[in-house]
Amino acid sequence: MDANHSKISVLMLPCSIRKRITEKYSVSIQLVEFHLPSLPQLPPHYHTTNGLPAHLMSTLKEAFEMASPSFSNILKTLNPHLVIYDFNQPWAATVALSHNIPAVQFLTFGAMFLSFALNSVKNPGVEFPFPSIHVREPERVMIRHMIQASANGVKDEDRILEAIGKSCDILLIKSFREIEQKYIDYLSVLVKKKIVPVGALVQDPVNEDEHTEIIQWLDKKSKSSTLFVSFGSEYFLSKLEMEEIAHGLELSKLNFIWVVRFPVGEKTRVEEAMPEGFLERVGERGMVVEKWAPQAKILEHSSTGGFVSHCGWSSIMESIKFGVPIIGLPIHIDQPLNARLMEEVGVCVEVKRDKNERFDRDEIAKVIRKVVVEKNGEDIRNKAREISENMKMKGDEEIDGVVEELVQLCRKWK
Repeated sequence: MDANHSKISVLMLPCSIRKRITEKYSVSIQLVEFHLPSLPQLPPHYHTTNGLPAHLMSTLKEAFEMASPSFSNILKTLNPHLVIYDFNQPWAATVALSHNIPAVQFLTFGAMFLSFALNSVKNPGVEFPFPSIHVREPERVMIRHMIQASANGVKDEDRILEAIGKSCDILLIKSFREIEQKYIDYLSVLVKKKIVPVGALVQDPVNEDEHTEIIQWLDKKSKSSTLFVSFGSEYFLSKLEMEEIAHGLELSKLNFIWVVRFPVGEKTRVEEAMPEGFLERVGERGMVVEKWAPQAKILEHSSTGGFVSHCGWSSIMESIKFGVPIIGLPIHIDQPLNARLMEEVGVCVEVKRDKNERFDRDEIAKVIRKVVVEKNGEDIRNKAREISENMKMKGDEEIDGVVEELVQLCRKWK
């Protein structure tokens, strides 16, 4: 296998293929459509976790496992040197190994969260050995439920352990050593394999004609004066959460771009979801966008001074790359732990919930102002810029190491 002349085939569901590969990469990368079986309770627009209702998650996992014969046929056609498979997909490794093709798992959660979850599975009753990561009881319960959920009669914890066990020699992880070194080391101890961080994997923003009105609006704002507000594509805020966040933004008196999403098929208008008179009161200070906005482009913009985020791992990676400090409003699964990790790193302040486990508008506004404008948040802003600069200086260092590891693995399997 020659790393300089390798061909990469990316299997994607039809509903996920939005854009073609740019001409620069079209010689080395091809997109291959991967179809899931048709199930009455899982129409094609639900063949992805993006916007998937929680009660259909186990059905989606079953559909993927049912598609293994199709995956086998694709491997026969492509005959690759290596298969890289996603989190929680042990069936992909099983099929690859049956064709005598090495398979490596790619973990898209952070090392700290994964080591916490695996520690609770492998060492029940043993405290996580990093006391700086405080986990509240409701969060422990939520993680336990995630691990113990099942599909096709198989518990997720068994599926996770099987997927890790079938990865050949190494595991790839979307992270980098500067923020997660001790957790990467501990994860390696737990899984008894080498953990290879691939870096943040954040694509540089592409200049395109879409959504120019958002960037033009940002261009009129002063440096670091504007918040970007987004809660990812896999969770939908309740009406109460949306109202408290809206009031918090209003009380902060800062500019903001807020990306609002509703479940697929729900016919809710933005105006109906907001507190009465909110849009009129914030006026030109706020822009509310439905469904999607060019997140990387907004975070890169010099007018953006803070990211009000659910603390999903990909969003954190983008925020760190572009040097934007985080106001954390974590919602579920790994997000609360991600927020604590970012506080430990020094680039985030988490908005604490009240005694009823709710977000409070005054607390939201207070944290926003600390992170973005006040003197006592200066260290947070400086740290975010410092890590971003360090990432730029290191360039492709992490990914070069990944390429070398994968080349060595393929040579070993020849």
